[in-house]
Amino acid sequence: MIQGFLPVCREEMLERGWDRVDFVYVSGDAYVDHPSFGAAIITRTLEARGYRVGIISQPDWRDEESVTEFGEPRLAFLVSAGNMDSMVNHYSVSKKRRRTDAYTPGGVTGKRPDYAAVVYGNLIRQVYKKTPVILGGIEASLRRMAHYDYWSDRLKRSVLLDSGADLISYGMGERSVVEIAEALDAGIDIRDITFIPGTVCKVKSLDLVYDAVNLPSFEELKEDKLKYAASFYTQYCNTDPFSGKRLAESYGDHLYVVQNPPSLPLTQEEMDEVYGYPYMRTYHPSYEKLGGVPAISEVKFSLASNRGCFGGCSFCALTFHQGRIVQTRSHESLIREAEGFIKDKDFKGYIHDVGGPTANFRYPSCEKQMSAGVCKNRQCLFPKPCKNLRADHRDYVKLLRKLRKLPGVKKVFIRSGIRFDYLMADKEDTFFKELCEYHISGQLKVAPEHVSDQVLEKMGKPEHSVYEAFVKKYEDMNRRLHKDQYLLPYLMSSHPGSTLGEAVKLAQYLNRTGHMPEQVQDFYPTPSTISACMYYTGVDPRNMTKVYVPKNPHEKAMQRALIQYRDPKNYELVYEALHKAGRTDLIGYGRHCLIRPRGAAGYPGKKDKAGRSGNKSEKKDKAGRKKTIRNIHKKK
Repeated sequence: MIQGFLPVCREEMLERGWDRVDFVYVSGDAYVDHPSFGAAIITRTLEARGYRVGIISQPDWRDEESVTEFGEPRLAFLVSAGNMDSMVNHYSVSKKRRRTDAYTPGGVTGKRPDYAAVVYGNLIRQVYKKTPVILGGIEASLRRMAHYDYWSDRLKRSVLLDSGADLISYGMGERSVVEIAEALDAGIDIRDITFIPGTVCKVKSLDLVYDAVNLPSFEELKEDKLKYAASFYTQYCNTDPFSGKRLAESYGDHLYVVQNPPSLPLTQEEMDEVYGYPYMRTYHPSYEKLGGVPAISEVKFSLASNRGCFGGCSFCALTFHQGRIVQTRSHESLIREAEGFIKDKDFKGYIHDVGGPTANFRYPSCEKQMSAGVCKNRQCLFPKPCKNLRADHRDYVKLLRKLRKLPGVKKVFIRSGIRFDYLMADKEDTFFKELCEYHISGQLKVAPEHVSDQVLEKMGKPEHSVYEAFVKKYEDMNRRLHKDQYLLPYLMSSHPGSTLGEAVKLAQYLNRTGHMPEQVQDFYPTPSTISACMYYTGVDPRNMTKVYVPKNPHEKAMQRALIQYRDPKNYELVYEALHKAGRTDLIGYGRHCLIRPRGAAGYPGKKDKAGRSGNKSEKKDKAGRKKTIRNIHKKK
């Protein structure tokens, strides 16, 4: 037996003196016993309540024997695709296969199938016809009802039906999985477990589902995209544990998928308990010879201080998975974990992060949320901060000060997202000052995403003027502190609402500010986000108004190229985009121009029918070209 880890094979189970496990947890990820991994949290939560759990990581989905390592579990199989949706894990936004997988030993790819939750569920069902199968993890959570699937470009049924599973435990899962375990342990048939918050079940009749809101049937959703948009927004408005309603979706032939309201958020004491389990905080030793699991490197010396996010970005799935109510750990819990870092032989004195989905959220956004829930049709920060918003960083400042004082800690970084509009809403500057003084490593990552208010409105982000005010305040603060620190803004191309004209505005802003982004995120329509709904339906589900959606791959390439217009490789795309947008005034020699005319020094000449450039300067060496371009774009 590997001391401290849960058993990963029959031999380790027998060494514990067990003849059988209560649950077999099947995961698309390698086994990493760290609280940043959902599999670790769920299995340790069950262990803490006396259940025996065995883990099968990345089984061979082409071999039925791969899920029989522990035999039939006493209560159920638990199935997760892993920490990421398997399709996002496998494919870039251009649907090209990724070359690495951070959740697999050695970073190799191909160790899990596409649509892993469905494949694993059916694999288990082929061998164990009647054993309960319960799905969890982010893939199942975000595909729990009818959903648009970008990779097949069609509407798909609930993953519950396609997988052959009996239940879905959606969201973070600690509460619901324990209630499911207790119900099964009490002898309740899996078909009768239809009542637990945070679960999705399937039923043949709604006679006993007394209070469900009936959504359009799956056939109706397939036939009418507007009905899907309305249905999706009904789901979106019922993601709160206090006010959310039970939802029912019909699949014909007396079959319904029923989503129960979400589980209640964890209290601080419960959060402390979850993060205080005896995690080994690393990957299983059997992976050492394979090169370890790369994903551990970013989180091994990081602290998760909160979960949930009231930011409300349209392209983010957190509302559907973690919810909008912020839950936090106590200072004592976080300090205990940090003290554990200090004892680790690999710790160099640097805590890499203290945060969560949004680092600077340490409270629910307003007082009423823990009793009445979040507002259904209003956001806390968008389009303007709500008058009831509690913008307060005092508790976060106290926590960071305590961590900085720990013996052996040289630096405490904040690397998860900072919500700059929330920071600007705080009338106190203490956190802003200490952030710049102590918690940045030369540059701060922020996510303005765009500069066009038309696009930002669709993204659920604040107006660009808020970001500009933040930039000025950041620069002023660093000047006062005599710090030479920069902002690294994340930008997104081709989001719904972004025309070529809006993309040009973003390029003009970059030209004006002198920023040259090395990386650009092309919009990725992941399941169960408002933005993905816009992408599929062409309407904003919040108000059912039409939205321009850039889908053509060539247009998307042009929008992306505009953000990196200074890269010589993008010249032809930028040239074409400016012509199509009617902005040839930006081709020239003025300071406001993005590119030079064809034939200018260092720029391509007019191409012949074979696509060859007639400009001899195109044959200059690469170093000379870079020097020319730098001189052209040099600022005063």
